[in-house]
This record gives sequence, structure tokens and C-alpha cells, in this order.
Amino acid sequence: MEGLYLVFGEGLSEEANRWAQALARALLKAPPQGLLEAVPAYGTLYLEYDPRRLSRRRLFRLLRLPEEEGLEERVVEVPLRYDGEDLPEVAVRTGLALEEVKRRHQALLYRVYALGFTPGFPFMAPVDEALRLPRRAHPRPRVPAHAVAMAGPQTGIYPLPSPGGWHLLGTALVAVYDPHREEPFLLRPGDRVRFREAEGPTPPEPEPLELLPQDPRLPAFRVEEPGLLDLVVDGGRFRVGHLGLARSGPLDPRSAGLANRLVGNPPGAPLLEVAYRGPVLTALRDLVVGLAGYGLVALLDGEEIGPGQSFLWPKGKTLSFRPRGRGVRVYLAVAGGLEVRSFLGSASPDLRGRVGRALRAGDVLGLGEDRPARPGMAFPLLSLPLPLSLRLLPGPQFSEEAWRAFLSGPFRVVRADRMGVELLGPEVPGGEGLSEATPLGGVQVPPSGRPLVLLADKGSLGGYAKPVRVHPKDLWLLGQVWPGVELIFTSESNREQKHKMPIRLPWERVDPQRLR
Repeated sequence: MEGLYLVFGEGLSEEANRWAQALARALLKAPPQGLLEAVPAYGTLYLEYDPRRLSRRRLFRLLRLPEEEGLEERVVEVPLRYDGEDLPEVAVRTGLALEEVKRRHQALLYRVYALGFTPGFPFMAPVDEALRLPRRAHPRPRVPAHAVAMAGPQTGIYPLPSPGGWHLLGTALVAVYDPHREEPFLLRPGDRVRFREAEGPTPPEPEPLELLPQDPRLPAFRVEEPGLLDLVVDGGRFRVGHLGLARSGPLDPRSAGLANRLVGNPPGAPLLEVAYRGPVLTALRDLVVGLAGYGLVALLDGEEIGPGQSFLWPKGKTLSFRPRGRGVRVYLAVAGGLEVRSFLGSASPDLRGRVGRALRAGDVLGLGEDRPARPGMAFPLLSLPLPLSLRLLPGPQFSEEAWRAFLSGPFRVVRADRMGVELLGPEVPGGEGLSEATPLGGVQVPPSGRPLVLLADKGSLGGYAKPVRVHPKDLWLLGQVWPGVELIFTSESNREQKHKMPIRLPWERVDPQRLR
């Protein structure tokens, strides 16, 4: 996996944004094999690709701006109740009266420059210069759904509860995203938005969109007790970052791939990701299953079965899990895969986007197909050393100072989930800017200096500095970390040539006229 940023212009350039959006639409309309993402922001377009299937040179040959599309620029009015908890502080810090803050926020007609961060989150600009404040030094862990907020020249609407570092002004009285609607997204890039002060009820949060069939064709097993977080995942949801949806998929793709290989399934076949403490399951037919991962062992009617092997799970027998050793996730694959529904190309849940959900007691999961397989396959697993060592590569906002700080380590994991791994260690210089696409494995550093490594359920856009990123081949290790574990970062070149550091900046400045 590799990525690059095409920079069409700096700051709030409508012309640069039109170019970035137009090229993204053209690439996504007929995506070349190997293109994983095309995520436009203000004046940038981030392209992520698999170099084994799409070379950098060929990708550049495919970059052609389409002719003028003549898309309609709609004007959408959004009713807003000004009840945000940061509103009094914004008034104090800007030196304006509360009513003047509200008046200035409503006075402008905002352009939607991009959707991202979470599904349907509209990045809009420009905010009145008198209202502009930098992001919070460290993001809140939870911003309520429908919150209207601003940071610097940007304003936006949080469609769903999520972390966020913007200043909260109020509550939108219409939902900008609902996966149950025929058109889930109220706004699209290029729209103009005007806020209008109003009173009324807060829209309800959407219920999760169900991806598990209610009556599976080939019932396989029943959930007697759920674990802490049991998810049915496939290879992930690609080329939807421009809508704000997460990649999702397995957090440890190496172990997920091994589990599927153990039972002869193709790569990316739907399987069960079990985290921290597993569920209790009962087989409804004879099954051949493969187990791979770290930190848990399976118990088949009390008999312990370790990861790295396939085995027969007879009808009526109970399968449970017990923590054992280092790591936190294992993957359970069933020969024939699991039956699932798809949303925008994948059966993997986007928990923040209310797409799919964790398993519940009483769920019955079915086979995708009834396919015979022989148990008894086994593959050796790599060990998880302590401390965990991760190779670094330069990020979009690379700096020598940040690079040295990361290599000075060690760091300790403060929080670890499917969105990312928050670290505490040596002070790292951070910062912020206009929001842009966030690469998988990018290490985000807000002004507080506390790094966050972005994983499969990350937001697709963000504005904090990303001076480094974790080598793609080491990302699977972060799917197995837990709070308190120690990490060290290394330069790949340190293992090959001492004191030489790779500085290959992942962006390209583009003259749009050359793409016509």
C-alpha cells in the first residue's frame, strides 16, 4: 500500500477544490485495478494504491481532468439551535457578544469543500475572520450527533457521536447523514449552505444498518453470550473515503488472512473478529473452522485449541474463548465463509457510521456456501515481541524534529481501539492546518503533542499534523496492542544503513492544465 497527495492549490481555493473533486469523480467512476482510495479535500487529492497492481508511473498516466461537468450548485438551508457548550467561550475569546457570534455565523453562504472525517461530515468554509479560532489543543473524546462546530476558517456538522477538536456552537435540526435513507447524504461537495437560527427537537440518531441476515439460508452457529466486541468483517470497504466512511475490515489482516487460508476460503471472505474476551457460540451443524491471532485460545467443550490451526466443530458443541498470552484479537473463519449483506461494497461494520453492529445474544450466523473442508491444517504464527518495534516512514507534514522525537522512544499505549492507538512518551511537536485526507497508519499529532496512530476505523479527513506514518507491513501489529504495552519506533534505514534516513515526501504539486 502506497499513497500520495496531489496539491492543486493552497488555502481556500474554490478553483483548486473543483479540480480535486473533478479528478476524484473521474477516477472513481471507472477505477483502475489497484486504486484503493481517492479522497479530495480543500485543494488536495489523496490517492492510495496497491503498487503490486498499479504502479506510480501508470497512475500518473491515468490522471486526466474531465471536461467541465456543469454540476448544479445547490443552496441548502440548515436550521440551527445555538446551544453549543463552547459558544460562551467563543464569544469571550473573539471579543464579540453572543448575538454577534450567531449573526456572523449565519451571515455567510458556505461552500461544501468535502465530505469526510465521519460519514457525511461536511467541511464548509469560509468562516468570518472575526470568528476564527484554532482547534482545541486536544480533541474531545465525544462530540454529540448533529453538533455544529467551527475551527479556523472551517465550519461543519457532526452527523454522529465521535471524537472532535472543533468549537461547538449548536445543534443542527436536520440529519445530514442516515444510512437508512435512499440517499444517505444530505449534502455533497460543491453545495452552498446557509445556517438559520431555529428552535425544535434534535433529530434522532440513526439506528445501525443491519448487515447480518435475519434468517440465514444455512444456519451455522448461534451466539449464546457476546464478548466485548465481536464483529463479522471481510476485506474492508474501499474507495468510499470521499464519503467519510471508514475502511474497516480486520484490524489484524495478517491473522484474518491466515484464518481463511486454514479452511480454504479466498482472501477477504467474511469471518469473525474476536477481541479481548470472546463470545460463547453453539454449532448448529458440523463445521470446519480456522483460528488465527493472538491473546486468546478457543475452548471446544472445555478442550483448549490454540491459534494457527483448523479443527472440526461438531453440531451441538459449544465454543468459547479464554485470554492467553500476548495480544488481544483472534479470527474465526468457517469453511464457506459467513453469509452477510453488503453496504457500499463491503460487509464490514462502520460502527461510528452506524453500519453494522457487534454480535448480540441470540444472533444466528449462516454459511455463505456449504463447502466441504478437511480439518487439521496448521501454520506457525509469528511471535509478538516486547517491546513492539514499528518501522516509520515520513508523513505529509514531515519534520526532522518530529522524526527524531519518535525515534527517541519508547512510547506507551494509553488507549487502543479500531480507530487508532493513542500514545504517551517523548514530547513530539504537533500542529494543525486545513483538513486533508488521513492515510492508514498515519501518526496524527495535535498541538498537545500526544500521538495517535490511525487505524482501520479512522476518520477519512483530519486537520492535525501527520509528521510520520507506520510502515504498512507493520500495521497488523497495532491490531494486537493493549493499554500499557510499550512501543518503539525505528527507521527502516537504521536496519540497513546507519544514520541515513529516508525522506521521500508523499506529495506532488500538480499543474491542472497538464492533466487536460
